[in-house]
Amino acid sequence: MKKITTLFAIAICLLSCKSENHVYSEHQELSPAVEWLKKDSREFKVPIKDNSIPYNFTLAFRYAEGYQYPTANVKVTETSPSGIETVKEYELKVRDENDDYIGEAGFDIWDSEHLVEPNKKYSETGTYTYVIEQNTPVDPLNFAMEIGIVLDKK
Repeated sequence: MKKITTLFAIAICLLSCKSENHVYSEHQELSPAVEWLKKDSREFKVPIKDNSIPYNFTLAFRYAEGYQYPTANVKVTETSPSGIETVKEYELKVRDENDDYIGEAGFDIWDSEHLVEPNKKYSETGTYTYVIEQNTPVDPLNFAMEIGIVLDKK
């Protein structure tokens, strides 16, 4: 019984430590048809209360087995609370050198997280708006299921 109590206490400590650094997490479904059209952007509203610390900015991508490309190319438009717009493009690696899928597998669905901006500093506090679009040369991007943003304190 003592071992179970100790393991339970350790698990609670680990979960609470992780949640202290967690600032924002949202995932949005792309299409019930399991595809991502170029015209189907997704918008996220991310509140920044402290701009004196660095953050880890991560993009999450859920896809189904059958996804045929080594990457998912995305364009991310960030708009600051004062209206300053910044556009960045990222290649989210979906397959490794052996052509195996990357991420956490759940039957035929894969969840991958991509740290695209470590040590991100925000210039102001308030709500930042992010618009994410698929930027792969094909339309639609088949077997794409969800896109998301995860923001953690460094």
